[in-house]
Amino acid sequence: MKVFKLDIVSDVVCPWCAIGYKRLEQAMDILKGEIQFEIHWHPFELNPQMPPEGEEIFEHLAHKYGISPETARQNQAQIAALGQELGLDFQFGPGRRIYNTFDAHRMLHWAKLQGKQTQFYLALFHEYFGKGNNPSAPEVLVRVADELGLNAKEASDVITSGRYGDEVRAEQRHYKEGIQAAPGYIINQTYLISGAQEPDTLVGAFRDIALEGQEESR
Repeated sequence: MKVFKLDIVSDVVCPWCAIGYKRLEQAMDILKGEIQFEIHWHPFELNPQMPPEGEEIFEHLAHKYGISPETARQNQAQIAALGQELGLDFQFGPGRRIYNTFDAHRMLHWAKLQGKQTQFYLALFHEYFGKGNNPSAPEVLVRVADELGLNAKEASDVITSGRYGDEVRAEQRHYKEGIQAAPGYIINQTYLISGAQEPDTLVGAFRDIALEGQEESR
């Protein structure tokens, strides 16, 4: 069986990242017994300059992309419908906000050291998209850590100390050189797949990469 190292560059407030991972899960399920994936998540901040209190999502999107708030609402409704088809609970109702995620990424770095990075990532997707919570809020991060069986006190210490900030910044600089939008998938530190591709597209790409590796080894 082939083993792929799969580096995922993503943000927890990026709806296409959540959709992309659901599609990736479907692709990996198709490839069971054929290709095994070792997943590593890496930080991508959609809004690095966002103030701590965040911004109302439709106003933010309208300003960021030069569209009307109504167009922003329509776009988010389409994304929510797509997410629901994949079993994702996207709630983009009135009063929803978008937040900076730097502290969330610090916690995800810590969760990786605890062997629960993917579980933590998926939990934060749900906290933000399903519940509307700030994924960088200390109380949210500590609660999620506790729910995943991690040490809540240590999680709180990570948040208050600023630990892993340098590591997150270094990763951001590294991956920003080749990835301008999330999600991005890097296979075996060589091949890049950009965007929330359909499962069949991912399966085809992974099989092509596996085949190319076989030909190079001959």
